[in-house]
Amino acid sequence: MSERGAPSDPGEEPGRVLVLNSGSSSLKYRLLSGAERLASGTVERVGEPGSPVAGHRAALEAVAARLAADGLGLDSPELTAIGHRVVHGGTAFTRPTLITDEVVRGIEKLVPLAPLHNPANLAGIEVARRLRPDLPQVAVFDTAFHATIPPAASTYAIDREVAARLGVRRYGFHGTSHAYVSREAALLAGGPGANVIVLHLGNGASASAVSAGRCVDTSMGMTPLEGLVMGTRSGDLDPAVVLYLARTGGMSLDEIDTLLNRRSGMLGLCGDNDMRAVTERLAEGDPDAELAVSVYCHRLRKYVGAYYAVLGTVDVIAFTGGVGENSALVRERALAGLGALGIAVDPVRNARGDTLISADDGAVKVAVIPTDEEFEIARQTLSVVSRTNRG
Repeated sequence: MSERGAPSDPGEEPGRVLVLNSGSSSLKYRLLSGAERLASGTVERVGEPGSPVAGHRAALEAVAARLAADGLGLDSPELTAIGHRVVHGGTAFTRPTLITDEVVRGIEKLVPLAPLHNPANLAGIEVARRLRPDLPQVAVFDTAFHATIPPAASTYAIDREVAARLGVRRYGFHGTSHAYVSREAALLAGGPGANVIVLHLGNGASASAVSAGRCVDTSMGMTPLEGLVMGTRSGDLDPAVVLYLARTGGMSLDEIDTLLNRRSGMLGLCGDNDMRAVTERLAEGDPDAELAVSVYCHRLRKYVGAYYAVLGTVDVIAFTGGVGENSALVRERALAGLGALGIAVDPVRNARGDTLISADDGAVKVAVIPTDEEFEIARQTLSVVSRTNRG
């Protein structure tokens, strides 16, 4: 295991990589040289009314100006490549991919699967390719790490012709985080052959079961709504609830969409989607906060048990993301009562937030590993560039 927060692998070859994460109204960036962060930041309110940043071109030009002011300009000959986060790769893109016109068209075809994210990702790609057409640019897909999930785990039990025609299957998300954290966690167990359960817990939350570096199951499905309880998303839900809300509740599809994605989860249960605020209320004896945390941790514990069964044996359970890295309460409650599986948390180590928080007599290591999605995107980008240069 590397020093906490320091990536274990600086990439396949040295070089500066600019990582871009283009959202609908923001542009996040990080400039890396190996494992060293040279610059990072966010341009916000992109394209919003009254914003000085009219669109993604203006946002990237603002990034270029910030980098130039620090002597790290976008036109620097030391810049090796640009890596782009793309949310949905469907079944067409199952690994990081050198961006070409054909690849752009392929990402456009996947917009119906990620209508809020892929168009914004494409806008960043379009602008970056115009500004640096000479530079290799790579798309790193959130879904790609989960492409190794076997059909038994990725297939929904609905009419197969309908599923095939509309692309209905489980894709999974947060893939760059799960890839990075599972690799770091495996080092705690002696190498890449380890079985790891990753719990990525932020406002969005997902779990994955990883065997010898390959994802074999994950909690998010066709969309990021499935799985764990999240900040504002419901997670797992009886599909008939949607029918009931429409038929009996008179709600439109858009209203149900808003309910399940934006007004559910921790927010729906107790009125707060910030775990820090919920924890403070819990300490004050608030019953709504108690219920919310109980539901949240119960769901987590169910997934840990399920993924233990999927993997057969577990070497490491890794917590990451804003909640996973910072909430000792969630870590403790999520794994409570699993001693029979060799899973036990040491309360002192957990309270300190040590890298290893498992008890000495626990057969399964429990770790807190800060994620680094930008580094993972840079690492995968350099890997693609290296393979391309080798022909």
